[in-house]
Amino acid sequence: MSAPRLMGLALAVTLALAGPAFAKGDVEPNTLVGAGQVRYVADAFPDRIVASPAQDAATGFSVAWRTAPGVEAPVLEIAPATDSPDITDRRRIVARSAALDSDNGPAATHRADIDGLQPDTLYVWRVAGDDTWSPWMQTRTAPAPGAPLTLLYFGDTQNKNASLSTRVLREAQRHAPDATLALHAGDLVSGGDCQDDIEWGEWFDAMGPLSTMVLNAPATGNHEYWEEFEDTPQERRVLGDHWTRTFALPANGAPGAESTTYWFEHQDVRVVMLDGTSALDLGTAQAQAAWLDATLSASRKPWNIVVVHQPMYSPRQDRDNVELRTHVLPVLERHRVDLVLQGHDHVYGRRGGEVAGQATPQYVLSVAGAKQYRLSDGARRDMDPTAEDTQLFQVIRIDGDTLHFEARTVTGRLYDAFELSGTPGARRLREIEDGRIPQRDCERAATLKGRTDRCWE
Repeated sequence: MSAPRLMGLALAVTLALAGPAFAKGDVEPNTLVGAGQVRYVADAFPDRIVASPAQDAATGFSVAWRTAPGVEAPVLEIAPATDSPDITDRRRIVARSAALDSDNGPAATHRADIDGLQPDTLYVWRVAGDDTWSPWMQTRTAPAPGAPLTLLYFGDTQNKNASLSTRVLREAQRHAPDATLALHAGDLVSGGDCQDDIEWGEWFDAMGPLSTMVLNAPATGNHEYWEEFEDTPQERRVLGDHWTRTFALPANGAPGAESTTYWFEHQDVRVVMLDGTSALDLGTAQAQAAWLDATLSASRKPWNIVVVHQPMYSPRQDRDNVELRTHVLPVLERHRVDLVLQGHDHVYGRRGGEVAGQATPQYVLSVAGAKQYRLSDGARRDMDPTAEDTQLFQVIRIDGDTLHFEARTVTGRLYDAFELSGTPGARRLREIEDGRIPQRDCERAATLKGRTDRCWE
C-alpha cells in the first residue's frame, strides 16, 4: 500500500476513534456524558474535594468531599508542609457526614473544619475514603492583615462546564498563580435538584486543582434551587441537596437564609455572601438586608466586598430585581461597599452607584460559562464597559490602600480595568484604558436553537 494511502487510513482510524464530531450548526449537549453512559458514581475513593475559608481565613479553613456510603472513619489529616516527603506532625480531624441521593445513586459527603492554624502558612492535607486516601493537597492560609492579596472572581459557569468552563478556570489560574481565594457568583451548575449530579461532577472536573489550591467561596444562584409548584401563582423554591453537602461554609448567615448566606475575613477584606434567590422568591430580602447592615457595621477591615447572584441593576431586558433594589441596595450604598460582584444575566457590565461622583460601590456582573445573553438598551446607556458573547474571569489585587481590578476574556485579553484607592468611604476611581480590547457585541441574529433573546446557549 502506498504511503499516502497508509496516511489516509491512519487518519480515518484516528477520526473514528476520536468519538462523535460536532458539525457546524450542531447544538453541543450540556454535559460530555452521553445518554446511557455511567460516570461520576461515588466509590471508595474520595472525590469532589474542595477547600473553603473559615470565618477567619488566616487561622482555618474547611474541606468537603464525597465517597460512597459506608465510610466508617471519614477523617482529614493535616500537617505543616515541608520539603521532605516524610510528612510528620500530622493532626487528625474527624469529619461530619451526610447522605446524598442523586441520579448517580447514593453517596456520602463529609466535612472537616480545621482551626488553630498559623497565618500565611502552607499546609499539606489529605482526606480518607473507604480504606483509601486522596492525594496530599497543599493550601496556604491567609496572611495577616497588611500583606498583598490576589483573588479571583467568576460569574456563572452553569452550562457545558467540562467542555467550555474548563478553559476559563485554567486561564484564570495561569494569569494569577498567586491567588489564594476564589469567589463564585452563583449558578455553578444548571440543574437544581437531585438530577444534576453529572453537572456537579463536571464542575469539579473544570475546577481541577483550583478547588484545593485556593479557598473557594461560592454564592448560591437560582439554579442551585429547584422549583416546586412553579405553575401555581405562588412559586416555592427549594434548595438542592448538593449545596449544603458539596461545600463546607461558615455558619454565620442571615435569619431564614442560614445555609446560603455567610461572611468571612481574608487578610484586609471582609467578604459577605448574599442569597438573591431567597431574597426575591422566599421573602428574606428584609432579613438579609438587616443582617448585611449589621455585618458591614461590625467590619473593621479597610475593604468590603459583597457577592450576590442577581444584580442590583439588571442589564437584561425586562428584568428588575425589585426586592434587592428596595432593601439591599440602600445598605450597599450607605456603607459604601467597595465591590458588589454579581452574575445571573450572562453578559459583562460595570457601573457606579447611586451618588454621582462617588467611586464606590462599583457594581460588576460577569459570566464565565457558555450561556450568553443580550444587553438591554438601558445597560448600554448606564453601564461602561459592557460585553456580549464573551467568557470572562476577573483578577482582583489588593495592596494597602489600592485595589486593582482586571476583567479578562477566556483567551487572556484585557477587557476592563480600574483602580480604587484611598481611605474607606472616600475612595478614588481611576479607569485604566491602556491595553483594553474593543467592546464585544453579539454578531449572531439567533442561537443555534433559534432563540433571538440570547446570543449563545
